[in-house]
Amino acid sequence: MAEENSLGSVDVSQSPAERFEEFLQSRGKRMTQPKRQLLDQVYSRHEHFDAESLIEQLPAASEAGHIGRATVYRALKEFVEAGLLREFKLAGRSVYEHDYGYPQHDHLYCTQCRELIEFQSEALLELLNSVASEHRFRVGGHRLIISGVCEDCRRSQRRSRKPVDMV
Repeated sequence: MAEENSLGSVDVSQSPAERFEEFLQSRGKRMTQPKRQLLDQVYSRHEHFDAESLIEQLPAASEAGHIGRATVYRALKEFVEAGLLREFKLAGRSVYEHDYGYPQHDHLYCTQCRELIEFQSEALLELLNSVASEHRFRVGGHRLIISGVCEDCRRSQRRSRKPVDMV
């Protein structure tokens, strides 16, 4: 089964739900309806998200299918432990993205609008492998987040600057 995304796809042998059920069984736990609902919500589209934005997408407390905040946080932790999601810290908050069925990639992070831009670079991988080889190091994985300001934010900064009157 292949997970489709903007960076291509990675063949996987199980669906995210099957993989998670196997993970839970290996720990003597079972798949609950709230966990299944959360997993379906998380894998319904590819986007970076934090726990609060996920909670906002779920039914409200007065609606059927409501999932409590503590359950969301516990499930996200288990999804990370199961290898389904990757967690990283940005601006003091935990941000999540798909890990299972998604290719290795890196990020550009705009510190103004908080947009995360995914990219893959063969040149970067060659440099990483060269540095690792030079140090007789075997790479198991890496994570690179380059912080800066995106083009849209730079443009809006230029437009908002007022010309100085010369006297």
